[in-house]
Amino acid sequence: VYRKSHIPDGPGYQEKYYFRPGDTGFKVWDTRFGRIGVGICWDQWYPECARAMALLGAEILLYPTAIGSEPHDPTLDTALPWRRAMQGHAVSNVIPVVGANRIGFEPWENYPTGGQAFYGSSFIADHRGDLVSELGAEEGIVQASFDLDFLATHRAAWGFFRDRRTDLYGALANPRPV
Repeated sequence: VYRKSHIPDGPGYQEKYYFRPGDTGFKVWDTRFGRIGVGICWDQWYPECARAMALLGAEILLYPTAIGSEPHDPTLDTALPWRRAMQGHAVSNVIPVVGANRIGFEPWENYPTGGQAFYGSSFIADHRGDLVSELGAEEGIVQASFDLDFLATHRAAWGFFRDRRTDLYGALANPRPV
């Protein structure tokens, strides 16, 4: 069991009125395809989530989500920043990342002129953050194969985990208010 840890509270994403943050911490599961870490929706934006799952031994990260238009600004398209954030997780953890996003329009109940347009753009990024399979604003399937032994060797060679300075990371646990 893993429960979404970060709950958004912005225009159109006022989920804190309906959900409580998860209390499971981040998880990794052994599957026939390798060790998979899953971060649900808003958790995908936080590099700490990706790093935590990588430290738990994840060999691939999966982020299922429902993200799209920004109700406060219909001209704002967050599809590319959404992808780039997770491509950064791939690079920083030397791990493939899969972003699976909803597509289509969902009207809001009791608001006949409002709704949410989900932009799709699902993708797979390799350990370098390069897109190896992607969709646009369409339904479909993305897939890719990875050599997990190669990735483990490559991850160790980069040294991102070996050279961590946890003695300097206190601000992550005890930040000053912004």
